[in-house]
Amino acid sequence: MDSPVGYLSRSQVRDLDRRAIEEYGVPGVVLMENAGRDAAELLLSLGIHGRVLVCCGKGNNGGDGFVIARHLANRGVNLQVLLCTPPEELTGDALLNFRIIERGQYPFQVLGKELDGLQEEVARSEWVVDALFGTGLSGPVRAPYDRIIEAINARGIHVFAVDIPSGLDCDSGKPLGPTIRAEHTATFVAPKQGFANPAAAPYVGLVHVVDIGLPRILLEGVK
Repeated sequence: MDSPVGYLSRSQVRDLDRRAIEEYGVPGVVLMENAGRDAAELLLSLGIHGRVLVCCGKGNNGGDGFVIARHLANRGVNLQVLLCTPPEELTGDALLNFRIIERGQYPFQVLGKELDGLQEEVARSEWVVDALFGTGLSGPVRAPYDRIIEAINARGIHVFAVDIPSGLDCDSGKPLGPTIRAEHTATFVAPKQGFANPAAAPYVGLVHVVDIGLPRILLEGVK
C-alpha cells in the first residue's frame, strides 16, 4: 500500500483534483481515464476467469466504473455494466464516459426502481466492481443504494471497490449504513484517512494505491 503522500482526507482529495485541473491544466476527464485504465489493469492482474458486473452510480466514481468497463471489455472480458441511476442524472465526465459505453455498444443496462434482475446479475458474475459512491459520500446511504449494496454483499463473491468501498466514510472509516465489503480496493493517489481506522479493515480488504497522473510537484506540496 505504498503512497507518496500518506493518508488523504476528503477535503484533501477534492483540493488535489481541483488544483490539478485549475492550476496545472490537467483535464478532469484525463484523470478519470488514467484512474479507470490503471484500475482495470489491476483487476486483470488479480485474475478474471468469469463474468464481471460493473455497478455504476451517478458521480465521478460511476464515471471511473465506465472507464474500467471499457478497458476490460477491450481486453476481451465478459462483462455487464449496471447503471444504478437514471441516465439523465449523469453529468460532466461521468456522462461523457457513459456516452462512450452507449455509442460503443458495450453491454449495459439501467437498473429499474424495483431492482428487477439485480440478484440474478450478481449471481451470474465472478467479480462485482463497486463504482457506486466515492469519497464524497458523507451522509446516510439511501434507497435504493442500501438494497443494492446488501444484494452485492449477500452473494459472497469477489468485490473490487473503486477508490473506496461504497458506504464507508472517507475520513472516519465508519460505515454510513449498508457498506460494501470489498476483497480489494483500488484507491486513487493515496489511501484515505478512514482506512487507518482498524474498523475499516473488513470493508476495504486489500488496499492497492493507483496512480492517476497528478503532477509530481503537486503531490510533493501535500507532503
